[in-house]
Amino acid sequence: MNAARAWPRSALTLLVKLLLIVALVAATTVVLRVLGGQLNTPVVALLYLLPVVVATTLGGLTIGILASILAFLTFNYFFIPPYFSLFVHQAQDLLVLVVFLGLAVMVSQLLGRAQSAVEAARARERETTYLYELTTALTGLRAEADIARKLAEQVQAITGAEAVELAFQPEHASAPVRMPPGAPPPAGPPRLALPLKTARGQFGEIRLWRAEPALSPAEQQLLHTIAGQGALALEHNRLWQAETQARVLAESDRLKSALLSSVSHELRTPLATIKAAATSLRSGQVDFASEARAELLAAVEEEVDHLNRLVGNLLDMSRIEAGVLKPHRQWLSLGEVVGGTLSRLRHAPQTHTLVVDVSDELPLVPADHVQLDQVFTNLLDNSFKYAPPGTAISVRAGVSEPGWVQARVQNQGPPVPADHLTHIFDKFYRLKAADRVTGSGLGLSICKGIIEAHGGRIWAENLPEGGPAGLAFNFTLPLTWAGNQPPRLPPEPEEA
Repeated sequence: MNAARAWPRSALTLLVKLLLIVALVAATTVVLRVLGGQLNTPVVALLYLLPVVVATTLGGLTIGILASILAFLTFNYFFIPPYFSLFVHQAQDLLVLVVFLGLAVMVSQLLGRAQSAVEAARARERETTYLYELTTALTGLRAEADIARKLAEQVQAITGAEAVELAFQPEHASAPVRMPPGAPPPAGPPRLALPLKTARGQFGEIRLWRAEPALSPAEQQLLHTIAGQGALALEHNRLWQAETQARVLAESDRLKSALLSSVSHELRTPLATIKAAATSLRSGQVDFASEARAELLAAVEEEVDHLNRLVGNLLDMSRIEAGVLKPHRQWLSLGEVVGGTLSRLRHAPQTHTLVVDVSDELPLVPADHVQLDQVFTNLLDNSFKYAPPGTAISVRAGVSEPGWVQARVQNQGPPVPADHLTHIFDKFYRLKAADRVTGSGLGLSICKGIIEAHGGRIWAENLPEGGPAGLAFNFTLPLTWAGNQPPRLPPEPEEA
């Protein structure tokens, strides 16, 4: 290793600046000597201020003062009689030298202060930029490891350190984050350790290894500010996690209370009906062959079906929330699905008029038969509850646009306020005007989960003005499955 490389970097920089001073003053002296007697002494003095200005601009105040002294000596040696001597015989020449030296030093100081102010402003601008970029980057991070990695990256980018490590406190049980990634633990003690500390406690510390040059006070101040921002980001992240967990627990508790209240109310009516029917049948007062016995048995069967649907809704909702509701698709005819659903809802024709317009010529849809039946069951059950007795309930289906089929279940129940239409598919969502209607509040939410699992969309809309008031449920289903189009149905045999 040569001598120049062995010197500290600051000493080498100072040497370069001193050589620059000598070169500037020497160049000015050569030019002025060439011009010779064409310039008088005051003009020469003014021209010697040029290297002082250049040296101060490039090297700062100290270099400017050294340039002023060197220019003063050179001016005296070459241009003040007696020449090639530092002695001065006339008072006028001495006054010129004194004024020149004072003016040169004053110019150096003014330029040095201005340059220092500019450098300070640039440093503050860089610090502001670094802190803004860091704050912006930390704002969107939610994992402690990501926050630690971003802090370590910023510290290494600003300081050019050989290694940076962010170590958490032992109680946080998080692995240290090092830069460069995957590097082994650095040898020796760190050059600087910055605590990540807020009023709530210390989260860890940032350790920095850098051999040369030593960290300046401005760099250390910036690093402490970065450490403070990082600590605030970690604290904010943990407060956000705690708030999120508290919100989830509160929502879970609310849903649990709503579920227990809704299900207990929903179970009470069918159980009471089954209990009354069983008591009447067991009492022996109902004749075995009488019509009343058949009605009681039908009521028991109907309420058992009701309970079965309720339990099925609860199971389906648990699968939807767990993300395990996977449709077992097969090519289905919507007409057959709707027909099967209506055959099980035996009580519907007694209270409402059903209008079915589902053509057998519709393309087959790839869907889960049980789940699609559940959608029609829940939509029709909702219509039976809210539509006044004696009104019509219609089920229609058709191809809405290429590649999609749309189904529509429409009733003449009370319209829903516009701001509630998007919420009626939420769990346990009930309109105040509908509190008198029994139900678990899960049916429409399950329909939404099933349709979205099939890749479709479901929505509700009020019937347009000018006709009977009512509400319509619409949902769409894709006609393609894994890129395959619906198969063509074989033609029906002609009657003889």
